[in-house]
Amino acid sequence: MKRPKVVLITGASSGIGYATALAFAKIGSKIAICSRRNSKLKELESKIIQNGGEALSQRIDVTQKIESVSFAKKIFEKWGDIDVLINSAGVAPLSLLKNLKINEWEQMIDVNVKGLMYCTAAVLPYMIEKKSGHIVNLSSLAGRIVFPAGSVYCATKHAVTAFSEGLRQELSPRFNIRVTCLEPGVVKTGLINQITDKSLQRFVENTKKLSALKAEDIARVILFAVNLPSNVNINELVIRPTTQEI
Repeated sequence: MKRPKVVLITGASSGIGYATALAFAKIGSKIAICSRRNSKLKELESKIIQNGGEALSQRIDVTQKIESVSFAKKIFEKWGDIDVLINSAGVAPLSLLKNLKINEWEQMIDVNVKGLMYCTAAVLPYMIEKKSGHIVNLSSLAGRIVFPAGSVYCATKHAVTAFSEGLRQELSPRFNIRVTCLEPGVVKTGLINQITDKSLQRFVENTKKLSALKAEDIARVILFAVNLPSNVNINELVIRPTTQEI
């Protein structure tokens, strides 16, 4: 019998992270979850345990490097391994550049780029040591296509896509560490509610009316990619709702 995978998921208190944690728990994986919202984490941890799974949760801010390193160490001490990292934490307070919401620009760069890099750095020593592992980065269709009001958000997601390819080139041939970059189109999550730019009110309302993927759809794709044979690596994958044009 195969040993259950130890899976670390960031941004697990809602959306794609939450759905992915439940999907991996159902197949017997050991789930380590983190987020800034502790109450939601504890709720998810209890749900996994009540259904016979194993879970470990901790409130962390991915923009604080030491917190990611500390949690990775805690996971390794508990289960002796980290097989999969799913970088799902992200923010998307879209705004028009002329409105100079610079604090929100910095937040997106800190969470979407630096936070993802810090979490990756936290698990790399364990994966390199055993010469195996899988890193799944949640980019976005915005990592390919730029749109008005998304300039900074798109820049962060372009960075995730580029960073993922760099990881693959450095880690896959030498250390057997697989890297997958997912670029979803419109997904029904709470990200759209983070927009504070009042001039985008019509955009927000129209976006809510779009036919969107569910978080569970992305979770199934992640599950598929991770559970392929170790000699197979899905490097980059665009996922759109069937009815999405752009």
